[in-house]
Amino acid sequence: MPLLTDADFILDELDPRLFPGLPEDIKVHNGFGEAHAETAADVLAAVRKAISQSGLNQVTVVGHSLGGALALLDAVFLPLNIPNLQVRTVTYGMPRVGNKAFTTYVDQNVPIDRITNQDDFVPILPGRFLGFRHSQGEKHIQADLSWLVCPGGDNTDKRCSVGDVKNVFQGSLGDHSGA
Repeated sequence: MPLLTDADFILDELDPRLFPGLPEDIKVHNGFGEAHAETAADVLAAVRKAISQSGLNQVTVVGHSLGGALALLDAVFLPLNIPNLQVRTVTYGMPRVGNKAFTTYVDQNVPIDRITNQDDFVPILPGRFLGFRHSQGEKHIQADLSWLVCPGGDNTDKRCSVGDVKNVFQGSLGDHSGA
């Protein structure tokens, strides 16, 4: 189902029952939003249980590719539903998840390390021409395996993901999978 989820790329509103109080202009990839909604109640219950048992109020959400998109949505969702929860987010090869209003909200509210690897083409999808944007937080792995912090979202510096991979035909599936 991940391919079908990825292909459903219309920008759509988030369910206000899951994301109470978010600005109405926030829109996300419809397929990612629907996939998140399917597991939101289970994730929320598991996090509440873990917090109750541990006495901690910090969670790190991690994901690769579609899992990165879902982790980012969880990083927005969880603090809206669990007061005083601190969430840190680490994603690998994550596609763009939402529009400019979404990334503005993420930039202001969600600590994120968005790891991109060399010529991985997934982080340049869906295209900016469709209204999708990336948040800040990119750390781009170079060919020599050094890391570069790329300021802003969708940084077009040729040493960052968007500037390095001009289109999917120049990208590498191996760099996405870590091969």
